[in-house]
This record gives sequence, C-alpha cells and structure tokens, in this order.
Amino acid sequence: MNKEIKLSKNTMIVSETNSKGHIIYANSDFCKISGFTKEELIGKPHSMVRHEDMPRAAFKDLWKTVQKGKTWKGIVKNICKNGDYYWVNATAYPVEKSNGKHRFISVRIKPTSKEVENAQKLYKKLLKEEK
Repeated sequence: MNKEIKLSKNTMIVSETNSKGHIIYANSDFCKISGFTKEELIGKPHSMVRHEDMPRAAFKDLWKTVQKGKTWKGIVKNICKNGDYYWVNATAYPVEKSNGKHRFISVRIKPTSKEVENAQKLYKKLLKEEK
C-alpha cells in the first residue's frame, strides 16, 4: 500500500498552467512533494498528478469555475511519482496575461484532517455515482 505524504504547515505548492491545463510553471515545493523534477512537469497536463480516487466531477467543476473567470477551492488528493499520495487544500484561479493569453494558477497548502475526512466521504459517494 502506498503511503500518505503529509504536507508541513510551511509548504506552499504553486503551479501555473496554460489554457489547455498543461503545466508551464512549478515551484520547488511542488517538485519536492510530488517527486517530479521541473523538467518532468513542464509541458505535461496537470492531471498527471491526479489520484485515481479523485472523482471526475471535481475537476469538471474546477474547469467550469475557472473558465468563467472565478476562483475554485477544494480538497484534492494527488499522486506522487513513486505512487505515494498527498492531500492539498487547493485554490485555483484564472489570470489574463498582458498578451491576452489566459493562464491558471493553483496554490495548494496543507488541509486540516477534518477537511480530508469530509472530502473522502464526498469523493466515495461521487465515485460510486460515476460508475
């Protein structure tokens, strides 16, 4: 069984994607926690760190929200390069660059144990509905 990597309270994972969801920036905390190098992350779809326990509905809601120009918040379970996993309290929001191109920034911090517990219950239910 793969183990959970718990974020420290000082960890702040930051990434930026293009309008298609491909990573164009990853900070050092993202690399440290996920086990991927910047070179392995840049240019890849952000979904490469999505854990299979995450319901599709959560990411559908995220994309719908940020594409409307709004901020999305949620608890997300991600997978590490080695198969371990980590939970994050994620905030994703759109930005428009001076050249008119749209980007999305995501900032992730350590969730509380209650937030993870609530998310696990909800995601189990959503995953059953998806099958």
